[in-house]
Amino acid sequence: MIIALKSTVSEEKANDLGQQIKAIVVKDGNAFCLVTSSKVKEISGDFSSYIERTTVLDSDIQLASRDYKAETRTVDLGNGRIIGGNTGNTVMIAGPCSVEDVAQIDQTAVLLNELNIGVMRGGCYKPRTSPYSFQGMGIEGLKLLADARTAHGFSIITEVKDATHVADVIKYTDIIQIGAKAMYDHGILRACGAARKPVMIKRGFGTTLQEFVQAAEFVLSGGNTDVILCERGIRTFETKTRFTLDLCGVAFLKQYTNLPVILDPSHAMGYRYGIADLTRACTAMGVDGLIIEVHPVPEVAKSDAAQQLNHEEFRELYGSLGAVANSVGRTII
Repeated sequence: MIIALKSTVSEEKANDLGQQIKAIVVKDGNAFCLVTSSKVKEISGDFSSYIERTTVLDSDIQLASRDYKAETRTVDLGNGRIIGGNTGNTVMIAGPCSVEDVAQIDQTAVLLNELNIGVMRGGCYKPRTSPYSFQGMGIEGLKLLADARTAHGFSIITEVKDATHVADVIKYTDIIQIGAKAMYDHGILRACGAARKPVMIKRGFGTTLQEFVQAAEFVLSGGNTDVILCERGIRTFETKTRFTLDLCGVAFLKQYTNLPVILDPSHAMGYRYGIADLTRACTAMGVDGLIIEVHPVPEVAKSDAAQQLNHEEFRELYGSLGAVANSVGRTII
């Protein structure tokens, strides 16, 4: 249940009302709201003089529900990129799986500048399946990304692996990525809820849509309204691709949630031969953004070499997306 308070209600009064009914107090826009479990259908006491409206919901998808806020939320990614809302934009995010060295980031920056792409991705803390695999450059990688932002004006996004370095990622990046393996880490979710930077949450590969959006609710209920959902494939019985991209799930997220939706064809497919076609299919769904892994020389990449496009492959893919986006009333930026 969400009780939206009138804009005239002070923070002190909102907290007092929240204590009375054991609700979480959230500032959403210019006013406060009280959020209880969806099991609560009515409240005791006379709050009528403070209430703007009340939304009773069937599940704990609440702040992210279109029943509460019908329009898709807008999120400012910086560098002139606005995602969500009625902008009609499909924002491209591109870059290597892992930050590896200065030359790699400089070459990627040249490519993104050439194509007028404003958001660069790159992993610094890598949640690898094997402890013997490359684990990322850590803080040095964050500094390389920050240097690229200073030199080229990009917004940068990188992943939080665990709570030990969440403060560093919040400090250095413009957009915080919560990866599929960290989606259930409440320490990370609550830290990102307290942050005032955009947060992109990737769906866990064994996660239901309900669980996925409820992870976003942790961030939203912490007061951070700049939340983006990313579908990156789920684990099914199929073994010929890395994961199975759940486009049915994307249709659900678009229909029932008010959060911008980004798709990650790179992790879903797992092999570069299919990424271009899968990306075009994602674009045709009218999604809010795409995130693609790109490397100057994928064959020598220290992580996920098989799924990263080289620069020429990415140029060819990017050049094909405009017509697909236009066919569904959107623009690639």
